[in-house]
Amino acid sequence: MGWISQLYHYLLRQGSAAEQELERCEDDFGSLRVTQQGELRYLYFGAETEQSCALVSDPAWLEYDYTRAMLLAGYWQSKAPRALAMGLGAGTLVNAVLQHLQPQQMTAVELRARVVELSRRWFGLSEDARLEVVVDNAEAYIATQPNSCDLLFLDLYMEGGIARLQLQSDFFVACQAALRPGGLLVVNQWQLGQSGQPYAASRLRRLFGSHYLQVEVEEGNIILFIPQSGELPLDLDDMRRWADQLEPQLGYSLRPYIEMLRRAGEPPAVVAS
Repeated sequence: MGWISQLYHYLLRQGSAAEQELERCEDDFGSLRVTQQGELRYLYFGAETEQSCALVSDPAWLEYDYTRAMLLAGYWQSKAPRALAMGLGAGTLVNAVLQHLQPQQMTAVELRARVVELSRRWFGLSEDARLEVVVDNAEAYIATQPNSCDLLFLDLYMEGGIARLQLQSDFFVACQAALRPGGLLVVNQWQLGQSGQPYAASRLRRLFGSHYLQVEVEEGNIILFIPQSGELPLDLDDMRRWADQLEPQLGYSLRPYIEMLRRAGEPPAVVAS
C-alpha cells in the first residue's frame, strides 16, 4: 500500500474505537505489528506502514479499493487452472481469489516467514487444499516458473514502499514468461501523483505496448491488467453484468472500478458526478 492509501485509511479511522495492539515481533527485515480497531484487523510493516486490513468475521472480505479492483481479473480468468500471488501480506487477497474466482490451484509466495505465521494466526489465511504457501524471494521463485500459471498477481511492498522488483524490466519479463498462453498479469502499482500513470510507466510501455488495461483507485494505487499476449477484450456492458452477478457474493460492487477501466494509451476516464 502507498502512503496516500495509508493517509486515506488513517483519516477514515479517526473517531472510531481505539486501536489495540495484538502482537509485535521482529524478523531479519524489520518489525511487524498486528492491531485491531473495531471489526478491522491491521498488519503493519514497521511502526507506521499499514500493509493489510481484514474484517475479523470474514477473512475473504476486501477492505481496500485496490484489492477489490484486482478482482476484475476474474472477468477474464475465472476458475483459472493455476493462480500465483507474489506477496502474501495478511492473505486477504488470496482468500478472496480462492473464494470468489475459484482457481483450481493457487500458490502464494511470501519473502517473510513471520508474515505467513501472522496471516495464519490473526487473519484467517485459508486452509483450502488448493492453496500452497511458499516462503521465498519473488525474483528467485519466478525464475523457476516459466509457462506455469494462468493468473499472476503482483503485490510486492516493503516497509519503505513499493518493492524494487515492481520497477524492474527483467522482473516483468520473467513474470510474463511465467504465464501460459491466454494468461493474465495483475499488478498493484503506485500512481505518479494524479497523472493516471504508474511508476515505471515508460518501461511498461516498452515491454507491453499501450494496450494493457489499468484502473486508478481513490487510495492512490493503480492496477494494471497485462495479457500474456495480444489485447484483453473490453466489453463494459458485459463486465457490468458480470459484476452484478458477483455482487451478492462479495458484499460490494466492482462496478466503480469497471467505470474507471481504460487502455494504458487512453486518457483517464471522466466520471460524471
